[in-house]
Amino acid sequence: MKEWLGIYGNRRVLCLLGLGFASGLPLSLTGSTLQAWMTTAGVDLRIIGIFSLVGLPYTFKVLWAPLMDRFTPPWLGRRRGWIFFFQVLLAAAILALGFSPIGTPWLIALLALTIAFFSASQDIVVDAYRADVLRERELGAGAATTVVGYRIALLISGAMALILSDHLPWPVVYGIMAAVMLGSGLFTLWAPEPTEAAVPPRSLREAIWGPLVSYFRRSGAVEMLCFIMVYKLADAIAGAMTTPFLLELGFTRTDVGAVNKAFGLISTIVGTLAGGGVIAKIGVNRSLWIFGFLQALSNLAFTALSLIGKSYPAMVAAIGIENICGGMGTAAFVAFMMSLCDKRFTATQYALLTSFMAISRVLAGVPTGFLVHSMGWPLFYTMSIFAAVPGLALLPRFAPWNGHSWAGRREGGKAA
Repeated sequence: MKEWLGIYGNRRVLCLLGLGFASGLPLSLTGSTLQAWMTTAGVDLRIIGIFSLVGLPYTFKVLWAPLMDRFTPPWLGRRRGWIFFFQVLLAAAILALGFSPIGTPWLIALLALTIAFFSASQDIVVDAYRADVLRERELGAGAATTVVGYRIALLISGAMALILSDHLPWPVVYGIMAAVMLGSGLFTLWAPEPTEAAVPPRSLREAIWGPLVSYFRRSGAVEMLCFIMVYKLADAIAGAMTTPFLLELGFTRTDVGAVNKAFGLISTIVGTLAGGGVIAKIGVNRSLWIFGFLQALSNLAFTALSLIGKSYPAMVAAIGIENICGGMGTAAFVAFMMSLCDKRFTATQYALLTSFMAISRVLAGVPTGFLVHSMGWPLFYTMSIFAAVPGLALLPRFAPWNGHSWAGRREGGKAA
């Protein structure tokens, strides 16, 4: 317990709880919460469906990430200055969205897209700051606190906003969310500057090409991107079908919301915090091995549930096991990706890596419905374990149990 208090109680790690919260808050406000507002206002469902496109900035954020590596605001330092700047813009944009007439979909779409752009830009710099400020031993704990803050924010801007909307007008709800967004800037003001000041790129050209040259000059760089895409593949495949699976077993939407969403969130938080503590104890490499096997084998809990049928204890156990193991794997994986980045180009390189991770998460769900239709639930969840094999097979090369990881290799006596 004393060691946990030491790793999670220090300012570098603790401030990431607030920064993770600030990253997660805008997502639902332009997604599910906005859809709920438009639905209650009688907006055409076809228009609501098109609004999913406002999430595109999160996919393409790597395109403008070099700007955050190259330029330093005249306040609060290279990373915190940008974070605070975007937090203020986000608060203003969320407030503007809340007080715009919902019957003007193109204005709403423009404001939602603006919020998504500011949010994606904030994510770029928060990820870069986290990689810059944390020491090697703190990577897992920092990743865990960021994920916890992010998940709490999704609960606030999603579930809580919907509950408030039953008692308050939507503009007031969005006004409250804007105030919460602005308040999260206090964590940015409190956050410390990195102890090692990296020299930023000297030109925009260097900011664009430098991250690519720095990354791809290392042997196995392309294979590493493949590893990033497949490490959590089994987890992504299982997660894509969780809600339809539970509903088909006969559980109600209330059951799914209470257990899969609420209890699942708590389980994920427990898993990420536990994972961060384990990583501090045994290191990132060994954690990737242990958590990689655990998150794959946790799919068997859904196999068991599909064989048992509608059973609340079995449902709670399956959701708990899957989310705890998945949270542990996420903590280790985020810590690993942070360790890959050159501190001169953290914003661009981390944005590149997370973009590749997102590709597999998006594509993994595409064939799952066809697989369930042809295999049935028990065989689907059992076979999903084998999707973890490619990632586990690459672990000896990129994160050997004993020895230096690929991220720690040196070139010419200096860090790559």
